[in-house]
Amino acid sequence: MLVILDWDGTVCNSEARIVSCMQRAAERVGLPVLAPEAVGDIIGLGLPEAIANLFPEAASDQRRQLGDLYSEEWLAARAEPLPLFDGVVATLDQLLSKGHQLAVATGKSRRGLNREFVDHGLGGLFVASRCADETASKPDPLMLNELLQETGCAVEDAVMVGDTVYDLEMATAAGMASVAVSYGVHHPERLATVKPRAIIDRFPELLQWPPLVA
Repeated sequence: MLVILDWDGTVCNSEARIVSCMQRAAERVGLPVLAPEAVGDIIGLGLPEAIANLFPEAASDQRRQLGDLYSEEWLAARAEPLPLFDGVVATLDQLLSKGHQLAVATGKSRRGLNREFVDHGLGGLFVASRCADETASKPDPLMLNELLQETGCAVEDAVMVGDTVYDLEMATAAGMASVAVSYGVHHPERLATVKPRAIIDRFPELLQWPPLVA
């Protein structure tokens, strides 16, 4: 099976840094500094879509400036690599040992994901990846459809794993099964409204989802 993983909030524990970088960037550009919950809610979207959701009243040039400043803040903060959630590396290794393939579908930029691959030495584990600046942002299913096309995998032989309704809605739109993780930015009750096949509380529990056991 092709296991397609969201990155931020699913594989990588990055919520606090995303929130703080967006808050600092907003302050620098003269926009309101939103509560952490409001900023966290848009994690998973592409950066332009996230900013449009957070600041619908902002002019287009102000949004562009905010995006540039957010990227600047993110680069300044990356001296300390972000932690992966507990059990991620061991679980990925076990999935591969069972014959499954791994891919990534993320709201990050390509440059950002590649840096994460280098920081954690994980890039070689994934057969394919798609980033929001290369294709349509979640919840549009385009990045999943492109991953299926690139890998030659049938949709019924793939699963999307993510921590937000954007991940799950994207999978639903693609006709793909989904598994939600409860430890990310969206609460389990909200995730349940999109009807994933399972909601897991720890990343290693992915190995217990029946289609991935064999």
